[in-house]
Amino acid sequence: MSRWRVLFLVAVLGALGALLLGFTNFAAAVHGLKAPDPPPKAQAIVALTGGSLERLRTGVRLLEGGYGQRLLITGVNPAATDKDIALALAVDAQRFDCCVDLGRSASDTIGNAAETAAWAHAHEFRDIILVTEDYHMARSLIELRLALPQAHFTAYPVASRLGRPEVWQGDPRLAARLGAEYLKLLAIQAREGLIGADGRGASSP
Repeated sequence: MSRWRVLFLVAVLGALGALLLGFTNFAAAVHGLKAPDPPPKAQAIVALTGGSLERLRTGVRLLEGGYGQRLLITGVNPAATDKDIALALAVDAQRFDCCVDLGRSASDTIGNAAETAAWAHAHEFRDIILVTEDYHMARSLIELRLALPQAHFTAYPVASRLGRPEVWQGDPRLAARLGAEYLKLLAIQAREGLIGADGRGASSP
């Protein structure tokens, strides 16, 4: 084997080792995420759709508990009516009408961030509780802080199966989902690193 092939193989193995170590640290961080108890009080609550319905139910519970003035559910399927959502979440009609906003323009996390930023600007909210599942929290916080750098976000993670090593380690499909989330997080970090190096973006805290 030539010297260059050996060097290439060493580089590939090193990169794979770094990737595996990074994934291990990411999985451990997800496992360690816990919702603050008691929940913090804020001006507003944002719940991201996707994953389990528990994200939205948690947002509603926080609203009903008085931990925020309004709740935005971002990324709602355009085909779902207000009545559909209210029934699915068992929200009191009066509370739903007064204090729950549905965003239907977002189709991914970047869209959630843009939708949240527009809503927060409209209501002049700067202190926001972010509700999403534990494995999705790191990426969501990056995108929302970039879209709304003047706001303070408090993470309120919802426990998921991907946050439990004893579950995903025994299920290749769940392990692949967690790995895919890690790669998406790496892609965002690389994107922001390139933007920062190019001198075009460092407005995020």
